[in-house]
Amino acid sequence: MAACALRRGLWNTVSNYNKKHSHRILSLVDSASVFEVNRPLLSCRACRVTGGVQPRRFMSSRPEGKILETVGVFEAVKQHGKYETGQLFLHSVFGYRGIVLFPWHARLYDRDITPPVSDSKREPPGAHGSKEVKGKTHTYYQVLIDTRDCPHISQRSQTEAVTFLANHDDSRALYAIPGLDYVSHEDILPYNSTEQVPIQHELFERFLMYNPTKSPPFTPRDTLKAWQEKNHPWLELSDVHRETTENIRVTVIPFYMGMREAQNSHVYWWRYCIRLENMGSEVVQLRERHWRIFSLSGTLETVRGRGVVGREPVLSKEQPAFQYSSHVSLQAPSGHMWGTFRIERTDGSHFDVRIPPFSLESNKDDKAPPAGYTF
Repeated sequence: MAACALRRGLWNTVSNYNKKHSHRILSLVDSASVFEVNRPLLSCRACRVTGGVQPRRFMSSRPEGKILETVGVFEAVKQHGKYETGQLFLHSVFGYRGIVLFPWHARLYDRDITPPVSDSKREPPGAHGSKEVKGKTHTYYQVLIDTRDCPHISQRSQTEAVTFLANHDDSRALYAIPGLDYVSHEDILPYNSTEQVPIQHELFERFLMYNPTKSPPFTPRDTLKAWQEKNHPWLELSDVHRETTENIRVTVIPFYMGMREAQNSHVYWWRYCIRLENMGSEVVQLRERHWRIFSLSGTLETVRGRGVVGREPVLSKEQPAFQYSSHVSLQAPSGHMWGTFRIERTDGSHFDVRIPPFSLESNKDDKAPPAGYTF
């Protein structure tokens, strides 16, 4: 488990980061033979990482059998520019260890920022707010998640969220690539390690090679470049939508997956990734979802239900975020989605959090539609 999961002790160090000093990153290691995946994660309130010149090793007041081990040394967070392929990092929200494969340059439409009339994106018909939203370029990264950390984050973020259509006639067959994620630039806490294989993932050594003369010392193999090119259509991240309601921020990233034929008609598929973040101090819980889905064919569908992906996550100061992915299909090449989440406070009162409207667009050019995963 990455040290970032020990957020209470670590965040003070990161937020007061001094470029002149380096800090060791501590990872929780289970010395027992079996770890219960559904065991609740405990915040380490006893250990504190300080910013002195001499790095110190700390022990955690964890259940018996758990120790802390050093996994690397923090680097300066990049305020400008982008991280390169092979950059090791801790996820600042979910705490897992990962490595950057390559960047994506997306358009971020933030409804919390009031834009001028120009360079804005018009809302879909019937969506709440009815205002235009300015898009700005924002960097995201395709990354690998260390498989050792997956069990510890599975209750807060899906580790099999990147899905693709099967490369055969079954139009509804979806498959996932475990341990693949999209990470925003500000979510990355970079570090370095002396290990030649610091990340455990089945694709790590297929995609990257160790080269101590480079910085970072993990360079892309030809297989990574070929994989990126072949699977670009359904991996591509282009638009990100964000909105905050009463300190609950919702971020949506839609992905076009491709078209399949079913019963003499075309079915267009999208996946969408949603992150909810509690930006305040009040503990709340997601109880219901309410979606409205508009298709270019003229249909408007309403979907209501309890929770999301079978869960009703609690968002607290200690665990402020929850992230999941889902799918939608239309019998038209484009459409729109928007809606609300019903949130419950500890006193039993409720309020609705807006889901920012987002477009469902198929390929806009003449390139072939996504044909499924290729390696």
